Amino acid sequence: MTDHKIFMTEALRLAEFAATIGEVPVGAVVVKEGLIIGRGYNRREIEGQATRHAEIVAMEEASEAIGAWRLSGCTLYVTLEPCLMCAGAIYQARVDEVIFGALDAKAGACGSLYRIHEDARLNHRFLVHPGILEPESRELLQQFFRRRRQRRDGRVVEGARLEI
Repeated sequence: MTDHKIFMTEALRLAEFAATIGEVPVGAVVVKEGLIIGRGYNRREIEGQATRHAEIVAMEEASEAIGAWRLSGCTLYVTLEPCLMCAGAIYQARVDEVIFGALDAKAGACGSLYRIHEDARLNHRFLVHPGILEPESRELLQQFFRRRRQRRDGRVVEGARLEI
């Protein structure tokens, strides 16, 4: 198994845990020199804070681990393409590289809707590699939203569809 898959598997494990506590299943890890220095999963519902996305939580833990806000030399692995807020935080933290699973057609800021990582107007750019363990990441999200849409009688609500 390649390093990318090993680290993405850990992000998926965190995403699976998020689903068990009612959070949208997104997980993230920050890696520096081959070691995980930060872990996160979505915590918006349990903390009641809009900014508690998996990427933000993982980067905060990584910053604490190294004692600095700059995450230069780090790679962020996340199961879903970062949103605009998270892409901005990745830019601000000076992360070198982002590896993600599923594209996010509704909110993705690293290729789908925006390309923050390539914006020449900004003073930091970062590499992006989509599609690592994409089927597993996408399926986890689809299952979560499928369960959420189910009525009490077990039928799926018509017309509801996750687009990722």
